[in-house]
Parts: sequence; structure tokens; C-alpha cells
Amino acid sequence: MLDEALERLHSTGPERNGWLSNHAPMAVEALVRGGHGGTVHRWVDRYRDKLEQAPSPYARVTEENWKEAMGDPRRIADWTTYFGVRLAEGPWRTVLATWWPRLLPGIVAGATHPVIRTGHAVRTLLATETGGPGAGEASGPVRDPAQPRLAELAHALGYWAARSQALPRVRALGSYARAGEALEAVPANGRQSGGIRERLARLDAFPVWPAAEVRGPEEAAERLRELVAAAVRRYATHAHGEPVMLVHAATAPNAVLRVLPALPSGLWAPSLSAAWAASAAVTAAYGPARAASATALEAEAEVLDRAEVFARAAAHGDEHAVKFADTALDPALHLTDPRARAAALRAVELIEPVW
Repeated sequence: MLDEALERLHSTGPERNGWLSNHAPMAVEALVRGGHGGTVHRWVDRYRDKLEQAPSPYARVTEENWKEAMGDPRRIADWTTYFGVRLAEGPWRTVLATWWPRLLPGIVAGATHPVIRTGHAVRTLLATETGGPGAGEASGPVRDPAQPRLAELAHALGYWAARSQALPRVRALGSYARAGEALEAVPANGRQSGGIRERLARLDAFPVWPAAEVRGPEEAAERLRELVAAAVRRYATHAHGEPVMLVHAATAPNAVLRVLPALPSGLWAPSLSAAWAASAAVTAAYGPARAASATALEAEAEVLDRAEVFARAAAHGDEHAVKFADTALDPALHLTDPRARAAALRAVELIEPVW
């Protein structure tokens, strides 16, 4: 189901209406991962009005000119082709390890959608290797699941390279030991208006987190899990600020977390730093001044398990609700408290349903 859906989607572009992101590849991977693979083709059929044809080539990306091509959205097709060639020539982990540090400074590219799409693509490739969820069926017509999944990684990395956007330099605003405290200390953007590019350009100060130097890759991974968990829990009480955009304060760092197992351990600490910058930037750009109560939702979440909450998001249908539930309920985060499930229910409550 997943491979067929990806093949359908790879004739479409990563954006529509100028620069709104195509969420379909990410959403269908989340649906399959959450046990709703049987709904994928129907979901894509309903989403097709939000899809545009893939853009035409503009100027070829090469080993000699890639630096000048970075951040040029006219070259989305060229970047995708470039990564398709690289991934056909060598192991995908090697390509990822080469390009991850080059792309990481532009993590907020496309409102963080390219890094999120990369996280979904890498999770699927890892599942292909280990036989985990989303690995593909062993019966039926013979097909190589790696091909559409490698193509999806090429699309994700190409989108990221073409939309690469660095955050402005910001001054330090105190240091914090815990991720939740640091997110609470992120100052709201002075002017809550305009698109994300305009809002990000106005950022001028961030809290420092973690306060102490990270000691080794395992601590970096643990800190990253802490950040994602804090952003998930915060969504339950702050999503009313902008329920769609604030999803990415959690899904972007979780995408980075999902990529870590495919990266050399030396890249884990820089990945943590970039993930914090992305989460804090989205929080600053869209966070409300005051929190809302999540007591009623937590009471509801007490009697629901992960599968039941994800089923609500899948039935809701909105791509952001599906992707946020996929993060909030991610077993890798080890979240057993009802606040995480309540956060997923908050997305279903506040985001307008698709059907």
C-alpha cells in the first residue's frame, strides 16, 4: 500500500499554490505506520485536489555548483534528480551522512516540512532493513520496496536543498536545564502576523538549551526525546495559538530523532542543536500568550489507548492531525501520561476536518 501510494505521489510536486507543502507522502507513511494502510489510497484520492504536477527542470545541479544551487526553489526538480542519481550510485546512509550536515543549517526550510518528510522517508527505509512496520508484504507480486522508498528520500532531500533557509542570528536569552522550561521561556514573536518566512525573519532571542554541554551521542538522543515530549505536551495547552503551524514544533524535532539511527554518531549532537532551533522558532512565531486548560481532554485520554486516539486522527483525515498523532503517540518517546494523548485529541478538536 505504501509503495503504491508513493509511486502515485512521485509524479506530483512538493508544493502547491506557490509554496504550500504537499503533505501526502508524510501522511500516508504515518497512516501505514499507525495500522491504517487500508485507507491510504482513498486518502490520496481525496487529497488529490491539493496536488500539483512536479515542476520542470530549471538548471542541473552538479558536484561543482551545488553550493550556489542551495536554497533556489526554481531547482526543486533538479535537486530531486541529483539526489536520485546519488542514491542510485551508493548506499543511502552514505548519501544521507554526506548531506545531513550541509542541509541541517537550513532546517526551517519550507516551514520545516522538508526535514519532516526526510524523517518519514528514513523511518521507512530503516523499516525496510529490519522488517518492522511499513517494511512491505512478503506475499503478492514481486516488487523491490527500496525503489519507491529511495525515490521518496530523493524527493525529500531535494525539497530541503531547494528551500534551504537559515534562521537569523539571535542573542542568548538565559539557559535552561529542561526542555519544557526552555520552551516556556521562548518569547512570543512581537508581531503575530504574516507567513512563517516573515515571522522567522523577526526572531531576535532564544533561550539556551541544554544549559550544559551534551556528553556523547546517547545523551543527545535522550535530550532530543525530551524536547519532542515537551513540545507534544505543550501543544495540549497552547495549540489554540495556531493549531496547524504549532504541530511542527513537535514533528520537526521528532523527524530529526527518527533520522539519528541512520547517521554517524558524531552528527547526533549537531542534530539536537538544529532541532531545538527549529522547535523554538516555530514556538516563537506562533505561540499564544496564555495557556489553555487541557483537563477535560486529559480525562478523556485516560480511557483511550494509543490505537484509539490514532484512529480518531485517521478518521478526521487532516494531514496535520494525522502527522501530529503519529508523533504524539510515537512509542519511541515512551510517553505513557494522558497529556500526550490529550495533545493528539487537541489537534483533532482544533484543526478543521478534511472530510
